[in-house]
Amino acid sequence: MTTDTPDAAPAAQKPAIVLVHGLWLTPLSWEGWKQRFESKGHTVLAPAWPGLEGTVAEVRRNTARYERLGIKEITDHYDGIIRGLGAPPVIMGHSFGGLITQLLLDRGLGASAVAISPAQIKGVYIVPPAQAKVLTPAEFHYGFTNTLTLKESKPIYDRLAVPGPGRLLFQAAFANLTPHAVTTVSRHHSSRAPLLFLANGKDHTVPAAVTRAACKIQKKTGALTELTEYPGRTHYTFAQDGWEEVADYSLDWAVRNART
Repeated sequence: MTTDTPDAAPAAQKPAIVLVHGLWLTPLSWEGWKQRFESKGHTVLAPAWPGLEGTVAEVRRNTARYERLGIKEITDHYDGIIRGLGAPPVIMGHSFGGLITQLLLDRGLGASAVAISPAQIKGVYIVPPAQAKVLTPAEFHYGFTNTLTLKESKPIYDRLAVPGPGRLLFQAAFANLTPHAVTTVSRHHSSRAPLLFLANGKDHTVPAAVTRAACKIQKKTGALTELTEYPGRTHYTFAQDGWEEVADYSLDWAVRNART
């Protein structure tokens, strides 16, 4: 007996998945999701932002490679990777990766997408103060792992956190004062791929209100746009206890709604 579930589909029919990491992180943040999706038969790509290739230690040692990096350069980088695939992939992004995900969809890319606590697109007027931090261990604790103790948070900071290019923060923060801002998405793009937003109720870096506001903007396109909220989750949701449920829900929604 066969079923119609995504896991039962032949591997050749399963879309590839492109994971876009966020600011202050590297693709290492996606390690659990990548392994989980690969175990379900998907090809999974988790490329680094330009200049952030290598281990966390290597990235920390050579920040000059990416210190001038901007949102357009990151979007162009993933654009090239996605256009090189044989078929449109599922795109999933966290934080600034969620912003990049929306910009990629605006370019007509992707079969479907998930934006997890995405940094603000133009038109969102909430600028969270936590985004202006330089990310010391204490700031990482406040912005990412605030349901843990500082002692519990420190090893996570040591393993995952890297300095981030400040240009991105300025571009996002001042987008509403900037004509043709790089964070602009069309409100009339009815043919863009289906998009799921995940909002996290204990997120200090991208509060749920920011995600709700972005979803409201994206719904104006008329394309499929949905929102799911997790009241008890933080900006560290990608590896916070219970992340497996979030990953499985994201994959199920994305595969079920993917354009063919």
